[in-house]
Amino acid sequence: MSEAIRDLVREKYGAIGGGGLSSEHDGVRAVAEAFGYTAEELASIPAEANMGLSCGNPTATAGLRPGEVVVDLGSGGGLDVFLAARKVGPTGRAIGIDMTPEMLGRARAAAARAGLSNVEFLEGTIEALPLPDASADCVISNCVINLATDKPAVFREIARVLRPGGRVAVSDIALKKPLPPELAADAMAYVGCIAGAVPIAAYVDGLKAAGFRDVAVVDGGKDLNAYALVEGQAGCCAPAGPAADSPLGVVDAPCCMPSEGNDVHGGFVELATCYDLNEYAAGVQVYAIKP
Repeated sequence: MSEAIRDLVREKYGAIGGGGLSSEHDGVRAVAEAFGYTAEELASIPAEANMGLSCGNPTATAGLRPGEVVVDLGSGGGLDVFLAARKVGPTGRAIGIDMTPEMLGRARAAAARAGLSNVEFLEGTIEALPLPDASADCVISNCVINLATDKPAVFREIARVLRPGGRVAVSDIALKKPLPPELAADAMAYVGCIAGAVPIAAYVDGLKAAGFRDVAVVDGGKDLNAYALVEGQAGCCAPAGPAADSPLGVVDAPCCMPSEGNDVHGGFVELATCYDLNEYAAGVQVYAIKP
């Protein structure tokens, strides 16, 4: 099941990576600003790096310093990598990790056009990072860890690649209370960053189990319905009935659930028409230190 979900996530996000969404679209730019990016930050990086997929701005709270090595888990089009590269400067390094070829191609092309020499994009999963031990000062991520099918492995990998004293500054989605069963079991709700999210307390416990100290998972108070600002992305409602081909085996899902044919934005918008997602989930900021 986990491989099927990972393949579905790769497919759907690959489709976005190969598409034309960018900061040049008012809705995409509005989503990024709703989750904490300034207009100046967005203007300072390649427009195609932003596709409206954020749930926070981890570089704003990571305390990045010149000369540091920062790793972005699930870097997508490179939005946070490019911002981090500006903060760590020419003596530092910003490394993006992504499992989606389309996203990697998009980010690498943008970096080449911008002439950036202190960024690098590597293919890999966040459960098995293609990096040596104790090689990073800071790990960031933006609305990606909720998509991982083995979150304890992600937390262990973060601990492995951080140097002693290294820090975590992650934006993600976590649950405030249990999801309705039909929502928790829907494959596209997983792709839409909801069904794979864990409770806030479980997020804290997972990081502590991986050896981190000073762990905090803070509700950022952002409106998750902001994703509806990405215009033209909503799709049709899926009909009720069995869905044996769904990786999560959805049966008798209500008609308001997104179909697997919808993209990430459209699926999220459809979920929001049936549920108050802010009631169940929160965009959180995650902080931790490796002893």
